[in-house]
Amino acid sequence: MNLYCQDESRFGLFTRAGKGITAKGVKPVCAFQQVFQYTYVFGAYSPISGDNFQLELPCCSGYTFQIFLDHFATHRPEELKIMILDNGAFHKTKHLSWPLNVRPLFLPPYAPELNPAEKVWWRFKRAYTNMTFETLDQLSDFIAKQVHSLSPTEVKSICNFDYFNIARHLWAIS
Repeated sequence: MNLYCQDESRFGLFTRAGKGITAKGVKPVCAFQQVFQYTYVFGAYSPISGDNFQLELPCCSGYTFQIFLDHFATHRPEELKIMILDNGAFHKTKHLSWPLNVRPLFLPPYAPELNPAEKVWWRFKRAYTNMTFETLDQLSDFIAKQVHSLSPTEVKSICNFDYFNIARHLWAIS
């Protein structure tokens, strides 16, 4: 059995502006493009083992979430996966078929700060700040490099929220 935190995030060709270092009084100049093409990354991250699974899909919908679930179920198929996720409408659509080895555990409504997977996106997007990509394929290659550079130790570090430590302690007592 393992616990995973799940979320999805949009990445696009529109430049994500961030801070730049310049001399005092000099406004930073960074490359910028305003292109509205996007891809979505669905991810599940274990604060317990550091295991992670990502899937890039063209949009965010009940249909693509089902694709993510089906692929995620084949990742370590012998493992029962408890998946913590938010209350996105497509997470609860009637047409979803939850795989037998994946069980949802929904966070309270309007509480994204409780989902550690959000912090993984911060890491990816920090690396993505002030960068431009000519095509979605180039962006996908960049995302793949970010995903492959994510170690289990880093996942545990990013996703280690206090409420998991309390749960571990209570689990050990019982």
